[in-house]
Amino acid sequence: MTLKQTAIGLILSALLCVCSLNELKSAESKPLSDFTVEEKTKTHWFDIKNLGVEGKGWTETESFYNRLPAKAKGVVRPPVWSLSKHSAGLAVRFVTDATTIKAKWKLTSANIAMNHMAATGVSGLDLYVKTESGKWRWLAVGKPSKQENNETLISGLIPGKREYILYLPLYNGVESVEIGVPETSHLWKAPPRETGKDKPLVFWGTSITQGGCASRTGMVHTAILGRRLDLPVINLGFSGNGRMEPEVAKLVAELDASVFIMDCLPNVTAETVARETEPLVKTLRAAHPETPILLVEDRTYSNAYLKKSSQDRHRTSREALKKAYDKLKQEGVKNLYYLDGETLLGDDSEDTVDSSHPTDLGFFRQADAFEKVLRPILEQQSK
Repeated sequence: MTLKQTAIGLILSALLCVCSLNELKSAESKPLSDFTVEEKTKTHWFDIKNLGVEGKGWTETESFYNRLPAKAKGVVRPPVWSLSKHSAGLAVRFVTDATTIKAKWKLTSANIAMNHMAATGVSGLDLYVKTESGKWRWLAVGKPSKQENNETLISGLIPGKREYILYLPLYNGVESVEIGVPETSHLWKAPPRETGKDKPLVFWGTSITQGGCASRTGMVHTAILGRRLDLPVINLGFSGNGRMEPEVAKLVAELDASVFIMDCLPNVTAETVARETEPLVKTLRAAHPETPILLVEDRTYSNAYLKKSSQDRHRTSREALKKAYDKLKQEGVKNLYYLDGETLLGDDSEDTVDSSHPTDLGFFRQADAFEKVLRPILEQQSK
């Protein structure tokens, strides 16, 4: 082959690549055409499975909206497996020019609320919109009234093409979720996250991590942090069952995280903390030599100022965690960080439902405390 022929070949290859990229961009810019039609209301319904659901750590799940892989069944304790069927942390981003946005969702349980947590947080949907400044802002809530719901989330929107994020239930599972827009409108997949902003924050924790007791599904601190830091989130909060078990640690280690956040102290004693912290960190570090790991102390009970038993529990658990942290640091474990529990809630006792579980105010404060630690970690990683 002559030099001229080689040059021509390279030029043709480059042109083909450009054409392929243009075709890809064109495909991404086309509105979705896979929908069902409701003639009576002239609504087009889109299954969110086709939009790219965020918050799923594994694709091989028993049910699409489960949080743990099918292989975890029989490996993790039964309560953990049962709770993994809740859709906490799952969300879907999409773009639409619709002035009315509807939602249909079928829950796995008819128990849509708890005695200390609203149905909108347990079983509802929560819609945010990305503003022109690039910040996420709350827009509407899907209020569940039964196991199968069909709601107009919002209507009368000022016309415009915008990106939205819809959060799924925190303490219930879903069998199906669909987004509805008028037949005169269009809906697109959201653009992929930027390189460097595509690895999730992975939280492993308790009922608080799962979202108890946020009034809306987008108000748990994990979701707030996802919006503030512009990152996807995987929520592995298991109510009453965030116990630092090796079998769960091995599963968590399979994930490719931006930061691993370990927040299990509210569910374990000091003895468990002393026994499990080092093996947990070493399991994560063996799979991910450089990924930051954040160890989090338990939040302070809101009435601990008058309960010595609560004070003792906080003191002993925190001492055990700090001792393990110090030992790991002395052994040379890098990118290991620590968050004090005393800063997670306010000192006014006004931010929990029952002394333990945060209200929206408590979750907002908790997000503030996490952000102060996470933002510098992420900035350091991006250098």
